[in-house]
Amino acid sequence: MTAAAVLLVVGLLAGCARGHGSAATTPSSSATPSGYSEMQKKVTAAESAVARADQDASADR
Repeated sequence: MTAAAVLLVVGLLAGCARGHGSAATTPSSSATPSGYSEMQKKVTAAESAVARADQDASADR
């Protein structure tokens, strides 16, 4: 994984976690927390970006 991809993922995860408490905190009920689907979309987008960055890095070698 390239350094740029790592920074992208870290930045996205930090942005998603801001204002939502610790990532290790579990909800007190079994209900899905509000904003969960939006965060899930952001994580999916970040994973896709990392995969593309890995492909670009592999192609450059």
